[in-house]
Amino acid sequence: MLYNILAVGDVVGENGLAHLERCLRPLQRQKGVHFTVVNGENAAGVGLAPQQAWRIYDAGADAVTLGNHTFGKMQITELLEDVPWLLRPANYTGRAPGRGVGLFDLGAAEIRVINLIGRCDLAWGADNPFTKMDAILKEGKPTFTLVDFHAEATSEKLAMGYYLDGRVSALWGTHTHVPTADGRVLPKRTGYQTDLGMCGAVESVLGIEPRQSIESFLGGLPGRYRSAEGPCKLEGCLFTLDSATGLCTAVERLDIR
Repeated sequence: MLYNILAVGDVVGENGLAHLERCLRPLQRQKGVHFTVVNGENAAGVGLAPQQAWRIYDAGADAVTLGNHTFGKMQITELLEDVPWLLRPANYTGRAPGRGVGLFDLGAAEIRVINLIGRCDLAWGADNPFTKMDAILKEGKPTFTLVDFHAEATSEKLAMGYYLDGRVSALWGTHTHVPTADGRVLPKRTGYQTDLGMCGAVESVLGIEPRQSIESFLGGLPGRYRSAEGPCKLEGCLFTLDSATGLCTAVERLDIR
């Protein structure tokens, strides 16, 4: 049986979250989606508040992943411990609250979702994501394994894609908020895209007001991040997975406005 898996890039700000709420369920119906993963770490600008996590879940996400701003809103720590669908990077140290791996039962299929963070110019104190994946993959073999690799460097994401090719069903990158044009099935049939993009304002710099971002590059004091207003886009990928092999047959990049 073929399963359609939807992965949505970083939700940015209140308007990005509202756009997700408007678009996600119609998109799921249109594409026949069986399971959805949404990265929510920027829904509060820097971090994710508990009520926003619940809004993403209620909008249709089956799993919500995070990244370098996991603890941008410290009130999220209790929810990280309480619900199985909210994941922080698995290669954070064991002292961090929450979990980095989630198992989801679809009846005829079991899906494992893994959240990782990169170390190249991002989370230098995290455990090695490559060796962490080796350890996780020894812990059973569900029907499908999905990986959200929240990382800065395209080289680190590409290297991880090839490292896990044939060992996971699909791997996608998040964090940079700009979609890459390389969505494809890798040689050993792992679905891959270097970065999904974001769910946020079209006229923005990574979801932030352009004037504010420009001011920071001019050397000024831009102040606290302000999400841009105006029409939004939902960017992500649809991975078609085969339950007979646990691997990918097709990848479709999405941009919903």
